[in-house]
Amino acid sequence: MAQRTRSQQADRIRHLLETEGEAIHTHASASNARRYQTYGETDDIEALRDEARSIKEDAIDRLPDLIETVREAVEANGGTVYVADDAADANAYVSEVVQTETEENGIAGDGDTPSVVKSKSMTTEEIDLNDALEADGIDVTETDLGEWVLQVADDTPSHIVGPAMHLSRPEIAELFNDRFDPDEPFETAEELTRFARDHLGERIRAADVGITGANFVVADSGTITLVTNEGNARKCAVTPDTHVAIAGVEKLIPTLSDLEPFVDIIAKSATGQPISQYVTMLSPPTDSPTLDFDAPDEPITGDGEGAADGTGNADRDFHLVLLDNGRMDMRQDDQLRETLYCIRCGACSNSCANFQSVGGHGFGGETYSGGIATGWEAGVHGQESAAEFNDFCTGCTRCVDACPVKIDIPWINTVVRDRVNRSGDPAAYDFLVDGLTPDVEEGGLDPGKRFFGNIGTVAKAASATAPVSNWLADAGPVRGLLERTLGIDRRRDLPAFQRESLVDWFEGRGGADASKKRAERAVSRGNGADLEREVVLYPDVYTNYVDTERGKAAVRTLEALGVPVRVPDLPESGRAALSQGMIATADRQASKLYAALAEEIDAGRDVVVIEPSDLAAIHREYERLLPERSVDQLRTNSYEICEYVYGLLENGADPSALSTGDGSEPVAYHSHCQQRTLDLEAPTVAVLERCGYAPETSDAECCGMAGSFGYKREFYDLSMDVGERLAGQVEGAETVVASGTSCGDQLETLLERDVPHPIELLAPGGYST
Repeated sequence: MAQRTRSQQADRIRHLLETEGEAIHTHASASNARRYQTYGETDDIEALRDEARSIKEDAIDRLPDLIETVREAVEANGGTVYVADDAADANAYVSEVVQTETEENGIAGDGDTPSVVKSKSMTTEEIDLNDALEADGIDVTETDLGEWVLQVADDTPSHIVGPAMHLSRPEIAELFNDRFDPDEPFETAEELTRFARDHLGERIRAADVGITGANFVVADSGTITLVTNEGNARKCAVTPDTHVAIAGVEKLIPTLSDLEPFVDIIAKSATGQPISQYVTMLSPPTDSPTLDFDAPDEPITGDGEGAADGTGNADRDFHLVLLDNGRMDMRQDDQLRETLYCIRCGACSNSCANFQSVGGHGFGGETYSGGIATGWEAGVHGQESAAEFNDFCTGCTRCVDACPVKIDIPWINTVVRDRVNRSGDPAAYDFLVDGLTPDVEEGGLDPGKRFFGNIGTVAKAASATAPVSNWLADAGPVRGLLERTLGIDRRRDLPAFQRESLVDWFEGRGGADASKKRAERAVSRGNGADLEREVVLYPDVYTNYVDTERGKAAVRTLEALGVPVRVPDLPESGRAALSQGMIATADRQASKLYAALAEEIDAGRDVVVIEPSDLAAIHREYERLLPERSVDQLRTNSYEICEYVYGLLENGADPSALSTGDGSEPVAYHSHCQQRTLDLEAPTVAVLERCGYAPETSDAECCGMAGSFGYKREFYDLSMDVGERLAGQVEGAETVVASGTSCGDQLETLLERDVPHPIELLAPGGYST
């Protein structure tokens, strides 16, 4: 599979924004909003998520044993279990089941073609079951409304839960009117669903075999669980004489009691419902009686002709097909293993701002879509399939809070990105940068990724030569060269580097000694908290070389509240390298930063960070890069700037030492996405309120800029589409503040005015444009 060029990808994204974006955003954002509400109304939601994850961890750990357990249970019930190695193996087995059924019992319907009816199943999408059966002369009908719409349209799913999410009601009506030519054209949703119900009902009654997926399979009882909002899945399971359930091996859970948290949380996560409309639990074949539509008033059990226990039809046939197709290899892969915990709820898609704009036809591979798709596609279809869309994930981490089993989806995307990087052939010009860039990556790395992954080196050089560097970078020919070689879209404003870095400014005003004296004076005036704390302010790349004013504001604020500050020249956090999938480089940078900060922490100093993405790297990604003890030390002693200010105010510092409002001065505040994942939006809101402002927060998941993402030519239009939704929420406010570098840059472009960091608003002297 050849990857699209930047130009082709940009064209594809623009097409999706124009044709599917509105419908996708309407449905995905609504499901996401309902999930927020339902999670918020569930008192034990975190305990529920923890329990679900624990069960999945245990199940995947015991997977080989559970396969044998479920085999024994299903066979004891009278059914058959088949473990398929891959798609071809699974398809051949299912085709043989259908052919055997019709050869032995004849074709159920009036026609001469064997027929099957299917409920919604992403696993059968993964193996292209429909195409395989149709190639063998078997008629296949999807019975899930969304899947059937796509079958009629010859289209593919755009979401793992809402497959036809990208189509509007008028589009579906037009499709049905063209295909079925009704006496009266379909217009309303009620008319469409009534027609679909009647049409599909006839197909179900006449089918030879019913095929379903399975949301969960209980190993010790052989129980198949179907969780749906339509009733057709259970009809497919119990109406034809033969039922085939196809599920990935990861769907196995040990016992019936283990099922409870999943039934409770899957609908909450997927659609924001307290529980799904239908939860069907079948232990086939004995507990799944065949319905007799010619005798609807007759009882369906206990007629004396069924199984030995009087339930169902003794001739009923059941097959459970458990699919490997790369899953057992994923289980052995320490980095992809977590993908197998996925319960296919789609919450990661709904919570993703990029997905909300383009859907799964952009942010998706051969089968799967959204954040978790990278793990699935790499595992079952191969790394090349994941490479096509992996860069749609910006690592914003909003999916982490959404995932019901707490999968670290951004890390999976980072790992696959790293592997894709390493699989590239060395470019002809790699020797030009070999040894000249500080990264430790292999040859073949995309030059744009190498550039952004080494942004600290770029920024340091640009600052040292500013303002000439700024003038050169913005010149037309240079912008054209940057677009052609690095993929930096010429429409995007470039940052203006400052000649004097924050570290240099701090030393020029007297350094740590002068800062200590200023803090002591604040305490003597009664403004400080008198906690005898000292802060090391982390000079992230952007704060140190571009937006030095927010760094200066942080220094002045801390000193005004009685805390002396140090601003040493510290290594990069590794955040930029991680965003480009350069894990080896990030690992080295993390080790260097830890070594530097450990000395400060051992000296009793607190680490304060302005840029949320750097703090998120320290608190989250360092788990993957550093020893546990080192991570714990950094977590315990590092704080976001407004979080730290809030702590000072809570411990006696006087807010009047800062720039305060009149108690009702409105401020529109957009919190950085990773800041919210760290649960650090609330302290900023609280500080603004304590200082006399009336903050109103945005509910946009992301600004769309996301570091380097918004600079890249192929993603520029998508970035702006996401950003415009955020801008629409805050444009009416006189004052807009944003915690993140990218957030501020994006909003300044869209609003055409300054958007400072909250600390700039609060610092003594206030903020002036």
